[in-house]
Amino acid sequence: MLATYPYQGRTFAFDPAAPLDISLPLAPGEEQVNCFWAEPVQVEVIRVGSFVGSVALGGSTNYQRVHLTPHGNGTHTECYGHISPDPAATLDRCLRRFLFVARLVSVQPRPQANGDEVVLLEDVRRELEGGPEAGIRPEALILRTLPNHRSKRTRHYSGTNPTYLEPALAEYLAEQHIEHLLLDLPSVDREEDGGQLLAHHAFWQYPQATRQAATITELIFVPDEVEDGLYLLNLQVTSLQLDASPSKPVLYALRQA
Repeated sequence: MLATYPYQGRTFAFDPAAPLDISLPLAPGEEQVNCFWAEPVQVEVIRVGSFVGSVALGGSTNYQRVHLTPHGNGTHTECYGHISPDPAATLDRCLRRFLFVARLVSVQPRPQANGDEVVLLEDVRRELEGGPEAGIRPEALILRTLPNHRSKRTRHYSGTNPTYLEPALAEYLAEQHIEHLLLDLPSVDREEDGGQLLAHHAFWQYPQATRQAATITELIFVPDEVEDGLYLLNLQVTSLQLDASPSKPVLYALRQA
């Protein structure tokens, strides 16, 4: 059965039974995506007296402690608190809605004179302003970089100077009222940029006119079989009072009803 979703004076249909999960799982070990020199995810069995929190080891239940770094392990969503000293700038306070109309576009980063690979404004703008969806302004943008190697699922990015966004692109997205940006890269900014974080600042318009409800989701993976176009995005996060949280963005293909 199809459900409907009204948006900008139109009605769209989607299938609630056909979710497209574009998150990367969190699991212990070295075979997981990793960036910014974060330690791998660790899962520790809790032991209290004679109790052992592992059914496999003879316990009655599984009871474990997880050690992870949201910004460095797996898919995560962050708010402007990532670059702000404000203790109230936490994701659970900033992200209050969880369903958004999103546009998925695929783009090829371009090599720069210094050897960096950068996603440029002109390429993303051309994609957003073209195609049958051009007349629909999305609330969220999902960027799939090309080539779309499956190695993105397990890549260790630390020290590799990964692809990042041109700051002008982040500025443009803010001007277009894109509230949520999702991408298959470890960061919108260069790995080593002297702490400038130009794209972060431009997207959140921080600190002059901070877009407190806006979020950035990094380290997603969009399989090749998921076509560019319009989707309903369900952005799922935990209720951690931090600037970032592990997240699970789920897409539902939209078509005009």
